[in-house]
Amino acid sequence: MVSALPQDAFGTIDTGDTAFMIVSAALVLLMTPGLAFFYGGLARGKSVLNMMMMSFGSLATVSVVYILWGFSMSFSDGITGDDDIAGIFANPFSLFGSGQLGDTAGDDVVTGGLTIPSFVFMGFQLTFAVITVALISGALAERVKFSTWLVFTIIWSTIVYFPLAHMVWGGGIMSKSENGFASWIFGTEEVDGEMVAKVPPIDFAGGTVVHINAGIAALVLVLIIGKRVGFGRTAYRPHNIPFVMLGAALLWFGWFGFNAGSELAADMTAGKVWVNTTAATAAAIIGWLAVEVVRDKHATSVGAASGIVAGLVAITPACGALNPVGSLILGLFAGALAALAIGLKNKFGYDDSLDVVGVHLVAGLWGTIAIGLFAVPNEAGIGGLFWGGDYKQLVVQIVIALFALAFTAVLTAIIALALKPLGWRVTDEEEKSGIDEAEHAETAYELA
Repeated sequence: MVSALPQDAFGTIDTGDTAFMIVSAALVLLMTPGLAFFYGGLARGKSVLNMMMMSFGSLATVSVVYILWGFSMSFSDGITGDDDIAGIFANPFSLFGSGQLGDTAGDDVVTGGLTIPSFVFMGFQLTFAVITVALISGALAERVKFSTWLVFTIIWSTIVYFPLAHMVWGGGIMSKSENGFASWIFGTEEVDGEMVAKVPPIDFAGGTVVHINAGIAALVLVLIIGKRVGFGRTAYRPHNIPFVMLGAALLWFGWFGFNAGSELAADMTAGKVWVNTTAATAAAIIGWLAVEVVRDKHATSVGAASGIVAGLVAITPACGALNPVGSLILGLFAGALAALAIGLKNKFGYDDSLDVVGVHLVAGLWGTIAIGLFAVPNEAGIGGLFWGGDYKQLVVQIVIALFALAFTAVLTAIIALALKPLGWRVTDEEEKSGIDEAEHAETAYELA
């Protein structure tokens, strides 16, 4: 995805690119209902509606705040020319309500360097914000008040997601900008009249912004909010595995918009990204199932669905930097590592209900750092350690992964603690009888 949006401003719209991006945005939007099915199927029958509502609630709240101030905080300096704040976030009021996208130069305003209207770019970015927040909910299944969750989605997206998106994709301190971390580490060079990092960080579609971000936020929340009643003594079994498979299928389908759409143009790179996404995901299924067969003597449907997600997560940051063979290797390890990582919650005693930490944090870290191992050399000849024989990209990838971990962990902890007076948990009795009925006065299935 574009890592900086220079201001000079108004290019020519390409209708093919625009159509491609509108479809890509719709595909990414579909991922959140797909996630609702995936998480809903993994939950118990008395909690499925609440689990699905947490995704749909995120779709409502984050969409509203993204239009009001989220897009402005992430990208407005590249459109209006206003300075950002210390490379961390842009002015939330520069494009408040995104009005200037239509008011400055008609409804066809095009951000510098792009061939699509800024309205289309905004819509595409909105869907990323929504799915990132919704991902966190899987760690909190069956015990969190819906009202507190909705408040959290607004605050967390504003304080954590929008700044991180700016830092990585909007020209901030985790981008190729001359003021970014990568420039401080290995210096800058002039490219097309602009000073940029000699070894720019790579996050094509959201390893840091989406998956490391959501994964570490989930871990912090479960440590602060606590375990479900009966954790460690109760067998929490998925209540509807076909829902899980349906959700995984919708996620895989939507992910082509997620990854290929992040090229922001219908070109050869978008095609390569499509192939790499498929390669890594297919290999991750094999990696996950191989671990299951060795460990448990069975290859499960839930394992196959989880392997799909792990592969998609891992290839997200790397899909534009690898070739298909590198993507296969990355995906195979992603599936195996995530399958092993889901057991960590039992070893360390944290209740990550639906394995957000095991899948999104672990596979997201692996995919972000593995770019430094498998990336093919770029125009400057810098590639990964195994493909390009250079350690520099690996160093940069580790730095941005660690910064994303620290940034999100600290701010999420502050938000979670600040919301404690509101009340995070439903009562023990409500949790035991079923959070669906307690929070929504509904049940998914009439069994009388």
